[in-house]
Amino acid sequence: MVAGLAVIGAGAWLALTHGRAPGPAGGESTPAAAAAFVGSERCATCHAAEFDHWSGSQHAVAMQHATAATVRGDFDDASFSHGGVTTSFFRRDDRFWIRTDGVDGKLADFEVKYTFGVAPLQQYLVELPGGRLQAVTVAWDTRAREAGGQRWFHLYPDEPADPRDELHWTRRAHNWNFMCADCHSTDVRKGYHAAADTFATTYSEITVGCEACHGPGSSHVAWAEVKGDDPSMGLTVALDERRGVAWGPDPATGKPRRSVARTSDREIEVCAQCHARRSQFAEDYEAGRPFMDHYLPALLSPELYHADGQQQDEVFIWGSWLQSRMHQAGVTCSDCHEPHGQKLRAPGNAVCAQCHAPAQYDDPSHHRHPAGSTGAQCAECHMPRATYMVIDPRRDHSMRVPRPDESVALGVPNACSACHTDRDAEWAAAAVRGWLGRDARGSLSFASAFHAADSGMPQALEQLASIAADAAQPPIVRASALERLARDGRPDASLARRAAGDPDPLLRLAALRLGDALPPAARVDALASLLGDERRAIRIEAARVLAVSQSALPPDLQPAWQRAADEYVAALGYGADRPEASVALGGFYGAIGRMEEAQAAFARAIRLEPGFVPAYVNAADALRAMGRDADAAATLAQGLETVPDSAALHHALGLAQVRLRQTDAAVRSLERAMELEPGSVRYTYVYAVALHSTGRPEDAVKLLDRSLARWPADRDMLLALASFHRQAGRLEAARDVAGRLVAAYPADPEAQALAAQLGAGR
Repeated sequence: MVAGLAVIGAGAWLALTHGRAPGPAGGESTPAAAAAFVGSERCATCHAAEFDHWSGSQHAVAMQHATAATVRGDFDDASFSHGGVTTSFFRRDDRFWIRTDGVDGKLADFEVKYTFGVAPLQQYLVELPGGRLQAVTVAWDTRAREAGGQRWFHLYPDEPADPRDELHWTRRAHNWNFMCADCHSTDVRKGYHAAADTFATTYSEITVGCEACHGPGSSHVAWAEVKGDDPSMGLTVALDERRGVAWGPDPATGKPRRSVARTSDREIEVCAQCHARRSQFAEDYEAGRPFMDHYLPALLSPELYHADGQQQDEVFIWGSWLQSRMHQAGVTCSDCHEPHGQKLRAPGNAVCAQCHAPAQYDDPSHHRHPAGSTGAQCAECHMPRATYMVIDPRRDHSMRVPRPDESVALGVPNACSACHTDRDAEWAAAAVRGWLGRDARGSLSFASAFHAADSGMPQALEQLASIAADAAQPPIVRASALERLARDGRPDASLARRAAGDPDPLLRLAALRLGDALPPAARVDALASLLGDERRAIRIEAARVLAVSQSALPPDLQPAWQRAADEYVAALGYGADRPEASVALGGFYGAIGRMEEAQAAFARAIRLEPGFVPAYVNAADALRAMGRDADAAATLAQGLETVPDSAALHHALGLAQVRLRQTDAAVRSLERAMELEPGSVRYTYVYAVALHSTGRPEDAVKLLDRSLARWPADRDMLLALASFHRQAGRLEAARDVAGRLVAAYPADPEAQALAAQLGAGR
């Protein structure tokens, strides 16, 4: 099934290795200097039992050639209508065909080349010019008919079926070469040729084979033939973290404890290559290599996770798992999952009973439900499901205690209400209090701080800093707290410096996110050490963040910056099929003063995707920096011809018109931006300032008053409103607003200064 990954894939282009079969778009192979891929069939000669288990897994059928044996959907002249388009499914000459709207919006016939996934749905890949494989968004529900399956359905039932929409099956969001191939096949090389805008993607095995997790097998095969004295047995990675390990009760607490501490994340990182929300920036990953040398992971951002860390968007397990107490205790993926067949190691609660004593946990005294009922199942309470792709329920792996009280206070989901759909969160919270005499508690305690930060509440800043410094918190939680502090725009450089020296790479990555909000001069002292970090993801992020400060780096650090910068540019070269990568490259060149190259990169992004708004906004900003405000406005107007309802373009155009002294046009543009995106604090604030500066002060005050009812602690709005009242001579009103500002931001020097000025003027 198509997996939505992170926004941009970027990385270095590497030579193709020996043993790779051409993928759907062809391509060539060259000999490899190290181990080569030999294929799962070769592994079966010695590992028959593991191969048999794997053969029945979803990994084994992740992608297949479209044949009568592999296609699950109804192609007997079936049809499905959505958004005014009727898609037909039929056979011709023993092949499978789909008639649907193409790039131009007209109906055309497309041959199904490959199946994609198998349960609970199956998608179909068709080929478009330039070596592109696209996943059609009308999918087949493979569930049994009595479960609602055996039907065609649309993956975006509430979206229009328009080829101009990014979610249309012909667009980049459903491009197999970038979005899907790396996790559904083995040893993928994207093979994108930027000059021609074409793909020649290859793989060594069409599906997720043995070597996707164990690495290329030729050296292991050679060792097996002679049984040499190589202790590694020719394997690229030893997935042996469970070997000789037992779990038993801790004498002090009675809770499960690993007999030997887990000292690495080898197995978890092998799984993370596909079971994490991440962007890819290099394609030379092999099992055993560091995850963050090839992928940039997403943290617990509010776009992806609820404030308490529960999955919200499609996040693929890893980020949830890193929050869990189980991960902190040393549990690995294969403690619960048999890795070859992908089944649980034991059914139902028995998988938990491997470590958790049934007499204590699989008992009504613990779960408070009748024995054997749905509510008595560990996973129903501690791993609630969210449904993706319309019909695919996936369990949250953060293993949390249900907290209906947080649902009441913060609006996050809870497992109780997921089952008791006829009752609300208040009822569930009261039930828990009746059982325990208090609200439930868990090991994860960051929800209120993250909720406050996501709601723009100033008291969150101190709480986030405390979480970031708390070594008892999971590293991904601490890193996510730092990422939220960066969004505030006023971070403390000392926090970035401490995180840059943390042994966990996620904290070092988050230090760089803080760096984006630091003044250029402060970045060097806090973050320059990360230019030589052991993880490539951190080095290239350091090159990007320090680009604006590059000239201020001491001479002994210039070579390190250049090496990291070269890696960053190569990473963006890997993602050259995506407009995001070209925009990032343009921003990088702009930061180091190579403005013509920056404009060329932005122009390429626009050619790749004429509707990609950030390309126009960034191109215009670069032109502004060059003193070419008229050209900047023209670029934004060009963007609005393609995307007329873009709030970002109207806002940027309004600012350009201000600089060009086109006052009336500027106010109209800024107003339009606010109308199109009424949830944007920034657009509302800027429009209010524009109203005030163009002779409409009372309208500006009214707008800020209304907006502060929605965002009561927004610093910029409070500062502006206090200043506007003072300028109008309404000193009491100004003092009142200044008091609210100081109460919200007691350590803010600008707030204190304004309050002092108003007090002195009484």
